[in-house]
Amino acid sequence: MLTAKNRVAILLEGGIKGDHGKTGLAFLRYSNTQMVAAIDRACAGQSLAELTKIEHDIPIVADVQAALAYKPDALLIGIAPSGGQLPGELQQEVEIAIKEGLSIINGLHTLLAPQFPDLIPGQWIWDIRQEPLGLTIGQGKAKSLAAQRILTVGTDMAIGKMSTSLEIYRAALRQGIKAQFVATGQAGIAIAGQGIALDAVRVDFAAGAVEKTVIELGKDQDLVIIEGQGSLLHPGSTATLPLIRGSQPTGLILVHRAGAKHIRDLPDIMIPPLPEVIKLYETVASAGGTFGDVKVKAIALNTFDMDTITAQEAIKFTSKLTGLPCSDAVRFGGETLLSVIS
Repeated sequence: MLTAKNRVAILLEGGIKGDHGKTGLAFLRYSNTQMVAAIDRACAGQSLAELTKIEHDIPIVADVQAALAYKPDALLIGIAPSGGQLPGELQQEVEIAIKEGLSIINGLHTLLAPQFPDLIPGQWIWDIRQEPLGLTIGQGKAKSLAAQRILTVGTDMAIGKMSTSLEIYRAALRQGIKAQFVATGQAGIAIAGQGIALDAVRVDFAAGAVEKTVIELGKDQDLVIIEGQGSLLHPGSTATLPLIRGSQPTGLILVHRAGAKHIRDLPDIMIPPLPEVIKLYETVASAGGTFGDVKVKAIALNTFDMDTITAQEAIKFTSKLTGLPCSDAVRFGGETLLSVIS
């Protein structure tokens, strides 16, 4: 399977400038695997660092055939389109990659291994979004762990819960803390090499799947950072509740996009003032005291589209508004957020 020795090309067709390249861009930012090319016809020949603000000096090429010049041995499908299905126009790109002997890292709901049973020795297909065997319903067992369990939650989908979790985890490792990152989505699993693809699990077993994963990965750790999914505020989200129930968090980090007033793509659904959102999450996570007194420890503010001075002003305003520590972990590192939970 995928190791640091692999040479990966990332299929990002339409995702560098579009809004569905989350998986590939996150992998690009956080994976320790060697990346040799990004594939996006609309951006071919342009600077990846300038387009994404991710400092990686790899070329952007038009298709898989062009990427072969950089000698990849694996292709990561780095797009996350609505519905999680492989677009028909990219099926041929995947077929070319497999014909050329490349292994495949696939985070889509479209399973590829059954379609390509005849692989050459050493070639493999990793379909990440699959429900593991042996699941049960949640039973509130994660609270038996000695480790602190910090869950990232959000005011919306796709606002940086995974990135915030990884930045806190990396900051903890730098400080010598025994910590573990629990991935719950395809990008996080591709980066970490383990975790639970929560949106592939039947809803009855979702909390149990989280619980089992947190217990397995949290043994002998002092700090467990659980990657959040979705939002209690989003009408299309079903993932946040099983994450809360399954992980039994000892604390929360609330992630918010600076300046956001409503759910992205749903302008009629407003985001309440952050103090109200904090109260909502604390009430649900504590379940009226049943699960203990669970607090939002800090605010992780996504300031991606702001310059540094404006971002710092937004962080100060948010901290004053909520009375909580606030930082953009991607821009400034995870140390500030870690300091309030370690």
